[in-house]
Amino acid sequence: MPLYPVSVSLSSYGATLVRERGQASFLPLLAQAGAARAELREELFAAPPDPQALAGAVRTLGLDCLYSAPLELWSEEGRLAAALEPTLARANACGARWLKVSLGHYRAGCDLAELALRLAGQPVQLLVENDQTVQGGCIDALQAFFAEAETRDLDVGMTFDIGNWLWQEQPVDEAAQRLGRHVRYVHCKAVGRNDDGKRVALPPEPVDLQQWQRLFRHFPAGVPRAIEYPLQGDDLLAVSRQHIELLSRLGQPQEERQHA
Repeated sequence: MPLYPVSVSLSSYGATLVRERGQASFLPLLAQAGAARAELREELFAAPPDPQALAGAVRTLGLDCLYSAPLELWSEEGRLAAALEPTLARANACGARWLKVSLGHYRAGCDLAELALRLAGQPVQLLVENDQTVQGGCIDALQAFFAEAETRDLDVGMTFDIGNWLWQEQPVDEAAQRLGRHVRYVHCKAVGRNDDGKRVALPPEPVDLQQWQRLFRHFPAGVPRAIEYPLQGDDLLAVSRQHIELLSRLGQPQEERQHA
């Protein structure tokens, strides 16, 4: 029975706690809990990080590393983000093999030739995520971008965030069907509403896991998947281990899950 690689977004431990303790302090916890990958969050660095220390910790603990940046790839004017190159460099310096950004305001006519030049020879692979915005959370826009990238043989993959589709009321099953072959990384979170009526990320219930299992049929076998929902409790190691094991089974063939 295969157990597939699980990543943990460090935002899962709460922004306040992570900023207080520093992201590097959580890396041993992830390794002990059985995570395959750590997702560093640029917005959670309370001060400029020590990239050598982060890269060294990632390497020593045997973790893969992804760097997430709150960067829109395309501006409102349809220009490629000037910050892409320095962000790629920061990701590489921290030991990350992937950089996750959002699509931004991509539309027909955006210059993918310039994107190809920026990515040429890069050791870090670019992943583009569906975010919660009108421009970056639309199935049609993402499908158009990946289709054009494919025609240019650009090595750009997709981060498929299961929960984010709800912010723009996009059908998640249709998104998986249309975009699944481009997916290289999956953000997993259930979604509910808080007391103010705002949508928030939540740990999955059995019904969510059933839906996720269905979605994974459209993705490449064994695609890495990430926890991006609250991990809370007195014993963070036990909680983390429990949810890592839970997600590691997503995408198993039905007959194998029945005998698990």
